[in-house]
Amino acid sequence: MAKKKIVHLLHSIGGVDVYLRLVLENMNTDSFENIVIHGTKDTKKPFFDKNGNTIKEYKVSIFRDISIFYDIKSLFQTYKILKKEKPNLIHAHSAKGGIVGRITGRLLGIKVIYTPHAFSYLSTQNSLKRSLFLNIEKLLANENSLILATSASEKKRAIEEVGYKPGNVIVFNNCIEPITKIQSLTISKTWPEDYICTVGRPSYQKNIEQMIRVMHEVNKEAKIHLIVMGVGPVSGQLESVKKLIQELDMANDVTLLNWTERTDVFHIINHSKFYISTSRYEGMPYSIIESLALSKACVVTNCDGNKDLIVNNYNGFVVDNEDIKGFKSKILKLLSDKELLDKLSKNAFNSYSENYNIKENISELESIYLE
Repeated sequence: MAKKKIVHLLHSIGGVDVYLRLVLENMNTDSFENIVIHGTKDTKKPFFDKNGNTIKEYKVSIFRDISIFYDIKSLFQTYKILKKEKPNLIHAHSAKGGIVGRITGRLLGIKVIYTPHAFSYLSTQNSLKRSLFLNIEKLLANENSLILATSASEKKRAIEEVGYKPGNVIVFNNCIEPITKIQSLTISKTWPEDYICTVGRPSYQKNIEQMIRVMHEVNKEAKIHLIVMGVGPVSGQLESVKKLIQELDMANDVTLLNWTERTDVFHIINHSKFYISTSRYEGMPYSIIESLALSKACVVTNCDGNKDLIVNNYNGFVVDNEDIKGFKSKILKLLSDKELLDKLSKNAFNSYSENYNIKENISELESIYLE
């Protein structure tokens, strides 16, 4: 039987890059040939298959921000590549990849699977932008594309808000490989032994300001350090976070860490007491899946992705998005009740091993591709 050729189209950064690499490195190479088309200014690392072989890649003008010139240019570049490669299927990832993939797929008569990794219209408070982004999603919905949602919450949103037909939406949960070894830090340790942590660039999505306010209230009753990982170059609200830390006199209570190796992230989560997230929206966050795999209870906001992963009083707590008092009480509860923390931590690992191990789940995705 001939291999099924799949083109993955994306702006390859952050969780989307993690997703693609995990998929490529676990897929059956006897049944599938994968090709990657990604942005000229995103990842510099090559992509590999299950056997350690380099995967063919093309670079086009796909960028995070809207640019009429580059967006049109990327359409022409992608069309030309797809016409040459003649794939059986396009798997388009995130907003830009989704737009380019669905338009070129429609023009060439190629089926498209689209994974939003959290819909782009959720990323802005601006009502005009939100309406524009949502209407673009609605315009490109159905037709030649299926939604491959990363969580049940994302599936629900695709049907109820974007207008996808229920039969055109499939779920394949984000999942990771087992974390079998914790490596030494590649960066200097500048924080105390007792801490809780999060991963997320200071942005509207991650709502780190809310987290700082929560920790300010927590530290009135129980001193605990906070480490925020992933403070990178695309952190639009970094200055406001730094300003808030100064205003609340929390410079000694918070460590902001720049982008670092994924092994460092695992090391820091592994040595933390537990994990927290104040996100306004998610697809299905890898950092929480990684925390579950490392037997860490989580206190998270009640948003898509978070609420799929965390079950109240089983592997952590889910708190309403703007509920500072509720967040504070759950953090204090875990800091003061070791027996409860141990129970939730044990259940955290069970959640991962039963649901989010890609080595166990990759066959589900392969079946979707083959169908």
